[in-house]
Amino acid sequence: MKNKSINNYNSNINLTKHPKVKGLKVYDGINNFSISWLNKLGYCEYQLYLEHLKGVTAPDTKSMKKGTQEHQKLEDNFKAHATPATLEETIEISHEEKTITREMFIISKKYGIRGFIDEIWMTPENIVIIDDKPGKRAYKSQIDQIRAYCLAFKDTTKDSRPIIGALRQRGTPNIFYKENFDETNQYNIEQTIKRMHSLLKGEKPFMHTKNPNKCKSCRFNTQCQYSSKGEKV
Repeated sequence: MKNKSINNYNSNINLTKHPKVKGLKVYDGINNFSISWLNKLGYCEYQLYLEHLKGVTAPDTKSMKKGTQEHQKLEDNFKAHATPATLEETIEISHEEKTITREMFIISKKYGIRGFIDEIWMTPENIVIIDDKPGKRAYKSQIDQIRAYCLAFKDTTKDSRPIIGALRQRGTPNIFYKENFDETNQYNIEQTIKRMHSLLKGEKPFMHTKNPNKCKSCRFNTQCQYSSKGEKV
């Protein structure tokens, strides 16, 4: 097994700021959003609206800060034992033996998505794409994220090996969810991505959650008209 540290961000990729949506990029005339936004989409679409279209700000939660710190520790430890390599070199080696990479930047012009994949296991038989999450319960929004990473990887590399998407409890070896990235899962995530693009273009309205528990823990609840604590925005 070989650990590979990949720095494959292509500085020639021309990502420009969207004129109206905060954090949205434009890649060759096509809107391109961060895959992490799918987690927000699954939690509450209106949260996306407040943060990225209205520009409402809110401090990071303790959980978010802790997650960032733990993530950085994992990355630093991996790099201390990894060998630098390009994506092309790693894929070539993986046809002969298992390789592990972390923090691989992936961008799909076709689907308008981008992000950093936490960890990838490549073997001669298959490819496993892993997203680290706190806890050990797989939510739909998290599953959508891992599917989007699989889709972007497949579209970018054109690798024909079977792809498996997995969720792992952060800081542990516990993989608590995995699935084959088959035609059905690909179709489903393509539809979710299409909805996101439609929302960002203003073609469809943002829907707010009807789960009061989500509202209570939302960091935007004091500024949301649909929350009992909120004021009309």
